[in-house]
Parts: sequence; C-alpha cells; structure tokens
Amino acid sequence: METIPNIGLPRIAEKVPIKVKVEAGKEYKWCTCGLTRTEPFCDERHKLIEDKPFKSLRFTVEEDKEVWLCRCKQTKNPPYCDGSHKKL
Repeated sequence: METIPNIGLPRIAEKVPIKVKVEAGKEYKWCTCGLTRTEPFCDERHKLIEDKPFKSLRFTVEEDKEVWLCRCKQTKNPPYCDGSHKKL
C-alpha cells in the first residue's frame, strides 16, 4: 500500500466552496486532508498519509437544507465555508 508524504497538507482542493444538499439526521464525512477523490466528502485517503495526521470530520444537520462546504481546507468553521479561500 502506498504511503503519501505529509508535506504541504492539507491540500487546497479548490479555492471556492461547493453548494451541497444535506439531509436531516444523515451523517456526512467531510475531507480534512484535501486528497479525496470525492471532494468535499472523505474517501479515506487520509489513512495513506504518513503518521496519519488527518481524519474525516463527521457532521449531521437538523433539517434538510443547502450548505456551502469548504474545499480550500482553511476554514475556521469546518466543514462550512467561512470565506478563507478569498485570502489564498
């Protein structure tokens, strides 16, 4: 199994957020490392990073709605976009 060096992470997947429809009570796993192939959601690639410094961020919402999820991985309010991408 390949090991990914822990250099320059988290990777900026995109410098813009993505609008996602989420369902009440459903658990979502947001990618924190930026290496997922299913952005913005985790596909477990963080487990390949040396020393395993990342894990997915699990979250649920209380009602069906649309949310803006961060893809630059710099937000101070994960998994939601806080505009940090504008400073990149």
